[in-house]
Amino acid sequence: MTTVYDVTTWSVPGNPSATPYNDIGLIINSIIADIKSQQTSQASKPGAVIYIPPGDYSLKTRVNVDVSFLTIRGSGHGFTSLSIRYNAGNTSSWHEINPGGSRVRVENTDGNGEAFRVYRTGDPRLSSVVFENFCLDGVSFGSNENDYTNGKTGILFDSANDSCRVEGMGMVYLERGLVVKDTDALSVSGNFLAECGSCVELTGSGQASKVTDNLIGAGYVGFSIFAEGHFGLLVTGNNIFPRGKSSVHFKNCTRSSITANRLHAFYPGMVNFEGSCTENLVGNNHFLRQMEPFDPLKPYNNGLDDLFGLVHIAGGSNSVIGNHFSFDVPSGSVSPSGQTPTIILVASGNNNYIATNNTVSGIAVHTVVLDASTSGCKVLDSGDSNQVVRYASNYSFRATP
Repeated sequence: MTTVYDVTTWSVPGNPSATPYNDIGLIINSIIADIKSQQTSQASKPGAVIYIPPGDYSLKTRVNVDVSFLTIRGSGHGFTSLSIRYNAGNTSSWHEINPGGSRVRVENTDGNGEAFRVYRTGDPRLSSVVFENFCLDGVSFGSNENDYTNGKTGILFDSANDSCRVEGMGMVYLERGLVVKDTDALSVSGNFLAECGSCVELTGSGQASKVTDNLIGAGYVGFSIFAEGHFGLLVTGNNIFPRGKSSVHFKNCTRSSITANRLHAFYPGMVNFEGSCTENLVGNNHFLRQMEPFDPLKPYNNGLDDLFGLVHIAGGSNSVIGNHFSFDVPSGSVSPSGQTPTIILVASGNNNYIATNNTVSGIAVHTVVLDASTSGCKVLDSGDSNQVVRYASNYSFRATP
């Protein structure tokens, strides 16, 4: 029984002209069909490894993954900035201009937007599907290389899944990099995902998953990290850089953690809680807020003003503890003009706990603002009496000594 496949040595039955260089999607789909034909016993389906050696491969046909215990592996995530290349002008003297490693160019001509779709009906749900150490290159955003839209998705987990991994991957110039629906025990770790409209989207629901130790930077049209309906999600050790419309966005998440990340953004709403987010921890992160320095992208933003907060809390019993905020925005660039920017806005909910946060700024800021609709919030050692604005009638406050 064959369990290790090399895309460069596989021949598609009945289609001798198919190669990984003219359509790696056809090759991988043929390999998956072979795995299924060989592993028919309910009691023994060990899965397989599909290996993508370093090289440049075109994907014109979407890969449909409908088997568990499958690893698709390369030998180098190959990330390089395409935004710098497209905006640089003459690159004739550059050493290289395209991503490298095991590079898959997402060039779908089959009417589908995804390079890889992981999907199966019935029970049990798909388990232990692994993508690691290769590059998904969306190639171009079309006539405007700075608009982050081209309809392409790198990897879509489209049905419930368990214990899957996306590790050591590179993704660039995709409208959506990684989208995972209804996941448990997912690991997204050690990836370089940048210059995509959105980088990581965890949708539907999920539990006990992690997004850790990644280098991530989305475009202004989407999220660097988005999670919906998650319980026990760990977002830690990531270096998240501009220009995502948020660095980490939680929607109706509970008992999850955003810890020990370095977050750098050109817009407010760096950590954004939407809906009802409860019992979450935002702790020991470094936030840096600056203005967009790159002329071609100065016209764009995420549509939020500086009263929204770098951290925007909606929901109850959340903790924002021990974070460092560096607010490096000139007073003349604050929006709305003439207003005092907000660092942490508690927009709704009861019994939120804000403590021992430090803000460094060259201009006056409101370090914490409590909306009038909130109650029972505790704000300790996170600003003086002028910096902490309390519209609420029920709260506890201790000024920074």
